[in-house]
Amino acid sequence: MRVRYSCQFIWFDYCARHDVALRVPGAANTVNRRASTRRSTTKLVSDARRLAKELLRGRSEERWRHSRAVAHRASELAITVPETDRPLLVAAAWLHDIGYVKPLRKTGFHPLDGATYLRAKGWSPRLCALVAHHSGARFVPIERGFAPLMAEFEFEDGVVTDALTYADQTVGPGGRRMTVEYRIAEAIARHGPDSPNARARIDRVPYLLAVAERVESRLAEIRSR
Repeated sequence: MRVRYSCQFIWFDYCARHDVALRVPGAANTVNRRASTRRSTTKLVSDARRLAKELLRGRSEERWRHSRAVAHRASELAITVPETDRPLLVAAAWLHDIGYVKPLRKTGFHPLDGATYLRAKGWSPRLCALVAHHSGARFVPIERGFAPLMAEFEFEDGVVTDALTYADQTVGPGGRRMTVEYRIAEAIARHGPDSPNARARIDRVPYLLAVAERVESRLAEIRSR
């Protein structure tokens, strides 16, 4: 099992660093049905990467580097989620910040704008909801008046949301790795102490720290086996 995960990490690392389509390990393809499932899950990640690259690269190189690094981080954390959900996790990681792109901006709140765009393009409701609610985004709309719009996307309280949030919160602007605590402080400093993000910190920060504790606990348990 450890060898399998090590090989998976090497492959994801190669894909992320060399900007090629990610292939998420799925079911064995000895049976046609399983082969078809694997092709479809691989396509999900490849399509997500392609769309993120199309929207972000050339418009915001820093945001593109961040998204690529978050996708790589999510691939490392994929061992903490069920195998069938790993492609969804990595696809959501690629797409989580597309709402920053100017043509997609409707409300100016990037998780909501990204999710709304994806929904209009026919992406799965679950993936759209993961994008909408990544990194504790649900705490911010209360400060900005977008709570009814956010409610259109169901919050999934579970291991996939945790892994996506942890991936985003351990990668800073430009793709640099950092701790969750440093990332929280960096974001507040970047957005400003009076920003909606900063005002939401009374609820959002404890949530992010709890997510980090849960994910790190799962990783420690897996690595101890």
